Amino acid sequence: MTADLWQLIGSAAWGTGAFACLIAAGLLYSRPGRFGAARRALVAAIGLTGLWALIGALAGPESLGAELADSLRNLAWLFALYRLFAIDGRDASLAPVRPLLVALCFVELLQLALEVAIVVSPFGGKFAELAFHTVTLFRLLVAIGGLVLVHNLYGGAAPNARLVLRWPALALAAQWGLDLNHYTVSYLLADALPALAALRGLAALAIGVLIGLGLRRGSETLRFSPSRAVMFQSASLMIIGVYLVFMVAIARWLAWAGQELAAELQLAFAGSAAVLLATFASSRVLRARLRVTLSKHLFQHRYDYRQEWLRFTQTMARVGPEGGPLHERVIRAVADMTDSPAGLLLTLNDQGDLALASRWQWPTADVPAVALPAAAVRTFEADRTGGFIVDLDELRGADAPPHEHWAAPQQAVPDWLLAEPRAWALVPLHHFDRLVGMVVLARPALTRRLDWEDFDLLRVAGQQLASYLAEQTGQEALAEAGRFDDFNRRIAFVMHDIKNLASQLSLLARNAEAHAENPEFRADMLVTLRNAADKLNALLARLSRYGTSAVESLTPVSADVVAKRVVAQFRAGHQVELVQSAPCLIAGREELLEQVLVHLVQNAIDASQPESPVFVQVSCEQFHGLIEVVDSGSGMSAEFVRTGLFKPFVSTKSGGLGIGAYEARELVRAMGGQLEVESREGLGSRFTIRLPLAEAAELLNNFAAKVA
Repeated sequence: MTADLWQLIGSAAWGTGAFACLIAAGLLYSRPGRFGAARRALVAAIGLTGLWALIGALAGPESLGAELADSLRNLAWLFALYRLFAIDGRDASLAPVRPLLVALCFVELLQLALEVAIVVSPFGGKFAELAFHTVTLFRLLVAIGGLVLVHNLYGGAAPNARLVLRWPALALAAQWGLDLNHYTVSYLLADALPALAALRGLAALAIGVLIGLGLRRGSETLRFSPSRAVMFQSASLMIIGVYLVFMVAIARWLAWAGQELAAELQLAFAGSAAVLLATFASSRVLRARLRVTLSKHLFQHRYDYRQEWLRFTQTMARVGPEGGPLHERVIRAVADMTDSPAGLLLTLNDQGDLALASRWQWPTADVPAVALPAAAVRTFEADRTGGFIVDLDELRGADAPPHEHWAAPQQAVPDWLLAEPRAWALVPLHHFDRLVGMVVLARPALTRRLDWEDFDLLRVAGQQLASYLAEQTGQEALAEAGRFDDFNRRIAFVMHDIKNLASQLSLLARNAEAHAENPEFRADMLVTLRNAADKLNALLARLSRYGTSAVESLTPVSADVVAKRVVAQFRAGHQVELVQSAPCLIAGREELLEQVLVHLVQNAIDASQPESPVFVQVSCEQFHGLIEVVDSGSGMSAEFVRTGLFKPFVSTKSGGLGIGAYEARELVRAMGGQLEVESREGLGSRFTIRLPLAEAAELLNNFAAKVA
């Protein structure tokens, strides 16, 4: 386009902006109830903006009158900004903002003096060029500072005050945003483009239109709120932009002094800018520090709760191979909120202790079999609100006073967790009045102290995640109950058939005893039939015990003798070694203990390579006898031990029924003992049968009888 055409477009844009501002100023002046004590300052600022646009339309955007009116307009808007802070009472606490206001007003007055000096100065040439760049730089500083003030005005306002402030804030953001673009291009090109100068009148038009929209009835239903992601990206670009403007300004000043030095410094500045930009883009710590700084100083709250809730929901709803198991998603849902790179999930086992259920991106964490004992679980469970979020870094500090938010359960935190250097925070998962698990978060890239906002968010997230875990547990229990119901129906038919067969064999034995003529045949037949009947009756008795919680009568059993007998059975087919065999008399049933031990040794052999031995050892520990079966086979994951090993009908073997491990555990429990498991994938497994000693069981029974 030609210069004349741009001049015509500019006159139309500037004139339209002047008309819109004068109309908006008149409407605002006629409504004394709007904007409180800031109304008159706003009327003056809008009126001066209209005057600036009118002078620009008549005398041209680059005229002295337009430049002087531009300075008066900025000063008026800075004063109006100060008055707008009084809408929600923040004018009394403007310690961080007041110095910036004063500095911007001072820069604007300097700029006004420079514009007058350019006109009256007898010097030309380089002085005029230097003055132009200085004025343009001052304009850039005022635009950037004004945008920062606008963000503080709106971002720190109370929710009700934002309904009033949003339209002036948006109008000022549009005005100084256009100024920033215009003066940046003018400074870099050392001249003002006709197109940009012509379109500057749109700033006045935006002021008039937006203020007019804010004066309409029902304008409070129109809401806008920039997201934190947009603000973070904008702040990053602003920092880079300010740095580039600063470097270009220095280069321009040096160019006025000497061309050779300026070229070298411009090259150095460009290289350093590229290095700084690459460092910032590749450094997680710098990005995290910037995010924390912006959240702390530019936002009323650290978290964007809408964004956090959407991300939380998407993580938990993502099922299938790309989403991972539920326990991993639980860890990730909490870790994403605090930028934590890894985590652990601890859930309740059958003894009421917390044990490792899953780990996410944390393979090096050394978690014991009992991560948190039942006593410590009850301590955390005493807080029904789930508020005990533990900052482990603060617990490790010897001279740091404990936070009252978790002062009660600090003694319940285990030593292994404090010794783990990456452990950062402990988030309990409460489902109503019951603790169902805990999430251990790893240290983020930028470590900070947790505060009330973290506690509130993590507590609510923990309660929601606890409901997911409780729902999964309930579904598994219902499915297991259904399988057991079907299994019990089939077993009932089997027991009926076996009972009939046992009756027939018993009758046959009696008849043969009465009628057989050959004494030798009769004797052999009787032995055979009686053995068959005994075995069938023993099978019936064992089947009848399923579902019972204890064995009716316990007798002293030599655990070392049973272990030797079982080892001898397997030694011919695989290397099974009895490495320790201390005399140990436990209370139990010999046939049941042998059945359990046979199953455990067979499983160890199946999990091991042919050349890998299986070790069995028997020992006594205080009031219990221990029988351990150790292998160096494939091992099992913590999640499978918790969710699959003792679940009926879940088997890793082809064609397996999946009830062997469950039956072994139930038989040990029926004898008053426990079956403990420690396993690591690729390293092997250790199964420990823990049964009470015969003497201890007898003393306990005698004491119970006396009490009764």
